[in-house]
Amino acid sequence: MTPEAQRVAALIRGVTLGEGVGLLQGQGLDDYALPAKLAEYRAKDEKDDWSRIPPVILDQCNSSLSFFDAEGMRFHLPAYLLADLEEKTQAADVVFTLTYKGIGGAEVFELLSEPQREAVRQFLLLKLAEMTGWEGETPASPMIRAALNSVWATSSG
Repeated sequence: MTPEAQRVAALIRGVTLGEGVGLLQGQGLDDYALPAKLAEYRAKDEKDDWSRIPPVILDQCNSSLSFFDAEGMRFHLPAYLLADLEEKTQAADVVFTLTYKGIGGAEVFELLSEPQREAVRQFLLLKLAEMTGWEGETPASPMIRAALNSVWATSSG
Protein backbone atom coordinates (compact mmCIF):
# COMPACT_ATOMS: atom_id res chain seq x y z
CA MET A 1 0.00 0.00 0.00
CA THR A 2 1.33 3.46 -0.87
CA PRO A 3 1.88 6.04 1.90
CA GLU A 4 -1.17 7.99 0.65
CA ALA A 5 -3.29 4.84 0.77
CA GLN A 6 -2.02 4.12 4.29
CA ARG A 7 -2.97 7.65 5.36
CA VAL A 8 -6.52 7.16 4.06
CA ALA A 9 -6.75 3.69 5.63
CA ALA A 10 -5.82 5.16 9.02
CA LEU A 11 -9.00 7.28 8.92
CA ILE A 12 -11.26 4.22 8.70
CA ARG A 13 -12.93 3.07 11.89
CA GLY A 14 -14.85 -0.16 12.50
CA VAL A 15 -18.25 -0.73 14.08
CA THR A 16 -20.52 -3.73 14.60
CA LEU A 17 -23.21 -4.69 12.09
CA GLY A 18 -26.14 -4.44 14.50
CA GLU A 19 -29.42 -5.13 12.68
CA GLY A 20 -28.01 -4.03 9.30
CA VAL A 21 -27.95 -6.09 6.11
CA GLY A 22 -25.03 -8.52 6.16
CA LEU A 23 -22.64 -9.36 3.34
CA LEU A 24 -24.02 -12.82 2.47
CA GLN A 25 -27.55 -11.60 3.16
CA GLY A 26 -27.04 -8.77 0.64
CA GLN A 27 -25.87 -11.26 -1.96
CA GLY A 28 -28.96 -13.33 -1.22
CA LEU A 29 -31.15 -10.29 -1.78
CA ASP A 30 -29.52 -9.84 -5.17
CA ASP A 31 -30.22 -13.51 -5.93
CA TYR A 32 -33.91 -13.18 -4.86
CA ALA A 33 -33.39 -15.74 -2.10
CA LEU A 34 -36.42 -16.81 -0.09
CA PRO A 35 -36.74 -15.62 3.54
CA ALA A 36 -35.47 -18.91 5.00
CA LYS A 37 -32.32 -18.75 2.86
CA LEU A 38 -31.82 -15.08 3.74
CA ALA A 39 -32.02 -16.01 7.45
CA GLU A 40 -29.42 -18.74 6.85
CA TYR A 41 -27.11 -16.23 5.17
CA ARG A 42 -27.69 -13.74 7.97
CA ALA A 43 -26.71 -16.36 10.55
CA LYS A 44 -23.39 -16.90 8.71
CA ASP A 45 -22.61 -13.20 8.26
CA GLU A 46 -19.79 -11.55 10.22
CA LYS A 47 -21.42 -9.10 12.61
CA ASP A 48 -18.68 -7.98 14.99
CA ASP A 49 -15.41 -7.34 13.12
CA TRP A 50 -15.41 -6.39 9.45
CA SER A 51 -11.63 -6.99 9.31
CA ARG A 52 -12.31 -10.75 9.58
CA ILE A 53 -13.97 -10.73 6.13
CA PRO A 54 -11.42 -11.86 3.53
CA PRO A 55 -11.14 -9.69 0.40
CA VAL A 56 -11.97 -12.70 -1.77
CA ILE A 57 -15.38 -12.92 -0.05
CA LEU A 58 -15.91 -9.17 -0.50
CA ASP A 59 -15.22 -9.67 -4.19
CA GLN A 60 -17.56 -12.67 -4.43
CA CYS A 61 -20.29 -10.63 -2.74
CA ASN A 62 -19.65 -7.47 -4.72
CA SER A 63 -23.33 -6.90 -5.50
CA SER A 64 -24.02 -6.64 -1.75
CA LEU A 65 -22.80 -3.04 -2.02
CA SER A 66 -26.09 -2.30 -3.79
CA PHE A 67 -28.23 -3.97 -1.11
CA PHE A 68 -26.79 -2.67 2.15
CA ASP A 69 -28.95 -0.49 4.36
CA ALA A 70 -27.29 2.30 6.38
CA GLU A 71 -26.10 -0.07 9.15
CA GLY A 72 -24.81 -2.62 6.66
CA MET A 73 -22.95 0.06 4.71
CA ARG A 74 -21.41 1.57 7.85
CA PHE A 75 -20.14 -1.87 8.89
CA HIS A 76 -18.87 -3.18 5.54
CA LEU A 77 -17.58 -0.01 3.89
CA PRO A 78 -14.24 0.00 5.77
CA ALA A 79 -13.54 -3.54 4.56
CA TYR A 80 -14.27 -2.60 0.96
CA LEU A 81 -12.22 0.60 1.18
CA LEU A 82 -9.18 -1.16 2.61
CA ALA A 83 -9.41 -4.07 0.18
CA ASP A 84 -9.53 -1.57 -2.69
CA LEU A 85 -6.61 0.47 -1.30
CA GLU A 86 -4.59 -2.72 -0.94
CA GLU A 87 -5.63 -3.78 -4.47
CA LYS A 88 -7.10 -7.04 -3.16
CA THR A 89 -10.43 -6.90 -5.00
CA GLN A 90 -11.25 -7.01 -8.68
CA ALA A 91 -15.03 -7.23 -9.03
CA ALA A 92 -16.12 -4.99 -6.15
CA ASP A 93 -16.52 -1.41 -7.38
CA VAL A 94 -16.60 0.70 -4.25
CA VAL A 95 -15.85 3.87 -6.23
CA PHE A 96 -19.04 3.36 -8.22
CA THR A 97 -21.02 2.76 -5.02
CA LEU A 98 -19.66 5.90 -3.37
CA THR A 99 -20.35 8.05 -6.42
CA TYR A 100 -23.56 6.60 -7.86
CA LYS A 101 -25.29 6.01 -4.51
CA GLY A 102 -23.75 9.22 -3.23
CA ILE A 103 -25.64 11.15 -5.88
CA GLY A 104 -28.90 9.17 -5.94
CA GLY A 105 -29.12 7.11 -2.76
CA ALA A 106 -27.11 8.87 -0.07
CA GLU A 107 -29.36 7.61 2.73
CA VAL A 108 -27.20 4.46 2.94
CA PHE A 109 -24.37 6.72 4.13
CA GLU A 110 -26.39 8.59 6.78
CA LEU A 111 -24.92 6.66 9.75
CA LEU A 112 -21.30 7.39 8.87
CA SER A 113 -19.50 9.47 11.46
CA GLU A 114 -17.57 12.59 10.46
CA PRO A 115 -14.23 10.70 10.57
CA GLN A 116 -15.74 7.94 8.38
CA ARG A 117 -17.07 10.55 5.94
CA GLU A 118 -13.64 12.16 5.84
CA ALA A 119 -12.09 8.74 5.12
CA VAL A 120 -14.48 8.32 2.18
CA ARG A 121 -13.68 11.82 0.93
CA GLN A 122 -9.94 11.16 1.13
CA PHE A 123 -10.40 7.79 -0.56
CA LEU A 124 -12.27 9.42 -3.46
CA LEU A 125 -9.66 12.18 -3.76
CA LEU A 126 -6.95 9.53 -3.89
CA LYS A 127 -8.84 7.59 -6.56
CA LEU A 128 -9.43 10.76 -8.56
CA ALA A 129 -5.72 11.59 -8.45
CA GLU A 130 -4.86 8.05 -9.57
CA MET A 131 -7.36 8.20 -12.44
CA THR A 132 -6.30 11.59 -13.75
CA GLY A 133 -2.60 10.84 -13.39
CA TRP A 134 -2.46 8.24 -16.16
CA GLU A 135 -4.16 9.35 -19.35
CA GLY A 136 -6.19 12.38 -18.41
CA GLU A 137 -9.84 11.94 -17.57
CA THR A 138 -11.59 8.61 -17.12
CA PRO A 139 -15.35 8.10 -17.39
CA ALA A 140 -15.51 7.88 -13.58
CA SER A 141 -13.72 11.19 -12.96
CA PRO A 142 -16.78 13.47 -13.43
CA MET A 143 -18.88 11.19 -11.20
CA ILE A 144 -16.26 11.35 -8.47
CA ARG A 145 -16.09 15.14 -8.70
CA ALA A 146 -19.89 15.42 -8.56
CA ALA A 147 -20.05 13.17 -5.47
CA LEU A 148 -17.20 15.10 -3.80
CA ASN A 149 -19.09 18.34 -4.40
CA SER A 150 -22.40 17.01 -3.10
CA VAL A 151 -22.78 14.18 -0.60
CA TRP A 152 -19.06 14.01 0.31
CA ALA A 153 -18.50 17.77 0.53
CA THR A 154 -17.08 19.03 3.79
CA SER A 155 -19.36 21.03 6.03
CA SER A 156 -17.11 24.06 5.54
CA GLY A 157 -17.63 23.83 1.78
